[in-house]
Amino acid sequence: MKLSRLVAFSSSLLLGAVIALTGAATANAAASVDYVALGDSYSSGVGSGSYISSSGDCKRSTLAYPSLWASAHSPASFSFTACSGARTGDVIASQLGPLNSSTDLVSISIGGNDAGFSDVMTTCVLQSEATCLNRIATARSYVDTTLPGKLNAVYDAIEAKAPAAHVVVLGYPRFYKIGGSCVVGLSDKVRGAINGAADYLNAATAKRAADHGFSFGDVTSAFAGHEICSGSAWLHSLNWLNIGESYHPFAAGQSGGYLPVLNALD
Repeated sequence: MKLSRLVAFSSSLLLGAVIALTGAATANAAASVDYVALGDSYSSGVGSGSYISSSGDCKRSTLAYPSLWASAHSPASFSFTACSGARTGDVIASQLGPLNSSTDLVSISIGGNDAGFSDVMTTCVLQSEATCLNRIATARSYVDTTLPGKLNAVYDAIEAKAPAAHVVVLGYPRFYKIGGSCVVGLSDKVRGAINGAADYLNAATAKRAADHGFSFGDVTSAFAGHEICSGSAWLHSLNWLNIGESYHPFAAGQSGGYLPVLNALD
């Protein structure tokens, strides 16, 4: 064998060994992770279908980003306690049981229900533009005055029970593409105000997360081009036949929007 071919052959073997070792190390690292998924309907997977029957009204889905992450990484343990409709107090009262000193990774989305997300959308759909904008202003005021303390309580509780965990706090997408394909329904002024409220909530949540040393996952860029009225939506619009799924991600929003953000921060 000529020297050049020998060198190339040896280099190929070395590269293959490095790739194999790297892959094994990554797999072993993931296999040693104890992962707990907390939060509200955006974490439980409402809107994506394939609900786990034992989760009942919490509507935890096999297509939600926590389930997808666990399926892809095969962690040492996976506890999924996120629940549809959860507020900060619900997380503290009923979701923290699996956390302990061995927990390595925690994900959570929370705060939207505290800020009145559902009531904001109901008001904006059923009442006047002025009433809608006033309700949004009330929600923003709540985010300023009350929500930070409630988020602190949740984050303090997570830190106390799982002091070694890497905590990833996931935000919420913007709902609407302004000037998009929707020709009926809410005005673009209202849609813009709703988007602005989501940004406002995300900013407040990111600040609280940073102050606790947690990672914040902003999903707005991941959902860009896939908002309602985009023509390629990853979010349910208003659904009178299944009102609970309205304004929640499809399975594509969980896999294409939330999961990549968690992957980037885990």
